[in-house]
Order: sequence, then structure tokens, then C-alpha cells
Amino acid sequence: MDEKDLIANARKGDQMAFAMLFQQNYSILVKYLIKITFSPDTAEDLAQETMAKSIEKLASYNGKSKFLTWLITIATNLYIDQTRKKKREQNWKISEQHLRKMKWSFESRNEDWNDCIEALGKLSDEIRVPIILKHYYGYSYEEISTIMGIAEGTVKSRIHNGINTVRKELKLDEKGKNRTTSFTI
Repeated sequence: MDEKDLIANARKGDQMAFAMLFQQNYSILVKYLIKITFSPDTAEDLAQETMAKSIEKLASYNGKSKFLTWLITIATNLYIDQTRKKKREQNWKISEQHLRKMKWSFESRNEDWNDCIEALGKLSDEIRVPIILKHYYGYSYEEISTIMGIAEGTVKSRIHNGINTVRKELKLDEKGKNRTTSFTI
């Protein structure tokens, strides 16, 4: 049976046809994945995930390319997604680590900033960064706009909205005073 017949039969639910497609392409797929991941274990995992995804998406295979090319496309996309996810997780871990260090630093100096830092830590980077640049480092809106590559109005809006969010989190009044402490933001 040629590849087109196997694909047609696999689309109809013939598990033996899909197993043959799997067998014909698996080792080449794994070798490709080893070359891009530099890890046989990761390559095997991605190959398995690729085959599972191909079963799911077999109806979308249009036959314009070889089946192996389609599998490699799926595998490449899965690898890129996995890499992005790991990078996001790593960035989150680094961010959390820095936040813990800052908390410890403030706590060790008995400063009241702990709550503020925690509230700022809950904001997204696009909101937190302009607030810190403006209120902790004294940059102008125009300078922040240049640093971040966004419009000055966007900077003002993010700072305004972010500070309001922090105030709500810390239960501060409009002047930035906590009703129970002398802390100000």
C-alpha cells in the first residue's frame, strides 16, 4: 500500500493503516527532533506528542506535501511551543525569585514597603515597569515612553491605572495614605 492509500484508510479509522504510517515515519521524525532538541528523551516525547496530534488532526492533512513533512511541521510547532512555555516559566521563576529577594531585603531592614512590593508584584510587567520608572527612578513620562517604545499617553494611562490598582490592593485613600499606617504610595 502506498502512502496515499494508507492516509485514506487511516482517515476512515483504519488503525492498522495509521500504525503503518507511524512505523514508516517515526524513526526519521525522532532523528529530526534529536537534531533540534539535542536531547533523545525530549525528542522521543515530542515524537509521541506529534503522533498523538497527527491522529487528532489527520482530517486536516491536505496531501499537498509528504506525510512526513506534515509530521515535521507539527513536531516543529510543538517544539517551538514547548520552548516558549519553558522560557515563560523560567522568566516567571526569575521574577518570583527577585520579588522574594526584595521582600527579604525590605523585611530585614524593617521597612513598610513589603505590602507595596507585593501589590506591585501582582501587576503585569507592562503596568509595573512604568510605575517603577516614574515613581522610584524619577523618569519623565516622555523618557519612559522612549524606554518602553510606547506612546506617552499610554505611559500615563498605565501609571494611573496601575497606581489605582495598587491603592485598592493596599486600601489606600486618594492621597495615598493607608488608613491604619503612615505608609504612602
